[in-house]
Amino acid sequence: MSAHYIDVRLLPDPEFSQAHLLGALYAKFHRALVGLGTHEIGVSFPQYSMQPRTLGQIMRLHGGDGALSALLSTDWLRGMRDHVELGVLSAVPQAAQHRRLLRRQFKTSADRLRHRRMRRKGETYEQATQAIPDSVGRQPDLPYVQLRSASTGQRFCLFLALGDPELQPVAGVFNAYGLSSTATLPWF
Repeated sequence: MSAHYIDVRLLPDPEFSQAHLLGALYAKFHRALVGLGTHEIGVSFPQYSMQPRTLGQIMRLHGGDGALSALLSTDWLRGMRDHVELGVLSAVPQAAQHRRLLRRQFKTSADRLRHRRMRRKGETYEQATQAIPDSVGRQPDLPYVQLRSASTGQRFCLFLALGDPELQPVAGVFNAYGLSSTATLPWF
């Protein structure tokens, strides 16, 4: 259970946008989790908002005292120290709500879906266009962070949806992005 947390606050920078810095910070966090091989650290964004659509400037790391101390003992913030303010390891407030932060993936491009269908079914582009109209493409409206895949080098958007408040915390494991489809995080 995530009884402790650390806030990592992005500092304003005249050369880089907040979105660029958040992407760089999240990528470093992801690589640190992979390097540690841990499934005990979750991430939340206490300034998460749909209007305006933003994750905010605080990335909050959740976990047990040992897991967070292990992360802090690495140099995972190398190259970011001038751009962030690292909070202290603190206990989660007793009255904190609990929520899930979930990754949402979208099939956003009708053209991409058509090409996939052409490969799968051996259809022509015209046949695939009849089967998959332009209206199929969906424009996500969730806050996101833009990352680059280490394996393919492709940029992608990690869209995040905030679950409903839970009365009780739910234990579970976190993936290499600090997300879980089952575990809740303290939300305060």
